[in-house]
Amino acid sequence: MGARQKEVRLDGRVAIVTGSGRGLGRSYACALAARGARVVINDLPGRDDDSAADPVVEEIRKAGGEARASYADVSELDQVDAMVAETIGVWGHVDILVNNAGIVRDKTFARLSVDDFRRVIDVHLAGTFNCCKAVWQSMGDREYGRIVNIVSAAGVFGNFGQSNYAAAKMAIVGLTNTLHLEGASRGINSNCFAPTAATEMTAGILPDDMRGLLAPESVVPGLIHLCSEDAPSRTILAAAAGSYSRILIRETKGVFLANEENSPEVVAEMWQELSDENSSIDPENAAMHVAGLLSRS
Repeated sequence: MGARQKEVRLDGRVAIVTGSGRGLGRSYACALAARGARVVINDLPGRDDDSAADPVVEEIRKAGGEARASYADVSELDQVDAMVAETIGVWGHVDILVNNAGIVRDKTFARLSVDDFRRVIDVHLAGTFNCCKAVWQSMGDREYGRIVNIVSAAGVFGNFGQSNYAAAKMAIVGLTNTLHLEGASRGINSNCFAPTAATEMTAGILPDDMRGLLAPESVVPGLIHLCSEDAPSRTILAAAAGSYSRILIRETKGVFLANEENSPEVVAEMWQELSDENSSIDPENAAMHVAGLLSRS
């Protein structure tokens, strides 16, 4: 370790954290508030119209922070627009958006219903789109924004019984990379955060002997960095139990097959060479990917 870094502060920043009434979202929101941000705690009302958001708001206020509750359903754009408009009306702007709201409907693909697939897509993917869309213009006008979209290793690598969840999370990676490209010149940094932690959502997924190691608080510092002024952009940061890594999506250099060589038989023959990772590259966008393919011809 080098010299101690300066303290990360978020004084004057306004953050919206969706799905922050419990679990990881609550941990994110409380940590943002502890660093000086004013935080909107977004979660759906529960039974008898009680919301998980209200106790978190009270917790933050008792600790000396500022927080407000929102009961918007992120899958409904009109509700998200109203949440953002109200936040701007009260606090003047939105600097940080953490798209954390999510559900699971885990079943093997053979048993997965269309309704279960669509509902997970609606909350994770459409919900992320709705929230990003609602803050995009105001962030761009102020030339400052930090968007953190919560993704999962299940999306990048796959996970048994989670085809709907994995599809939604990997789609969010593509959305985030495009937001990076379109927002960079406007001061909007967009990143993905892939945490693994023991929460209600992962109760049936993580083995019991691992849950004790995976406290939600152990991944929060990574999230705070992605929300800070010094945040990178176009990054997938993974975290679990205090360990951090970057997930990289790379492309091999590949091979060029011309004329009669361009056949399925030669593709099969050259499979090992075109799969060689030693010279892999990281295209910054789809156009660079295509340009790389054409450069070999």
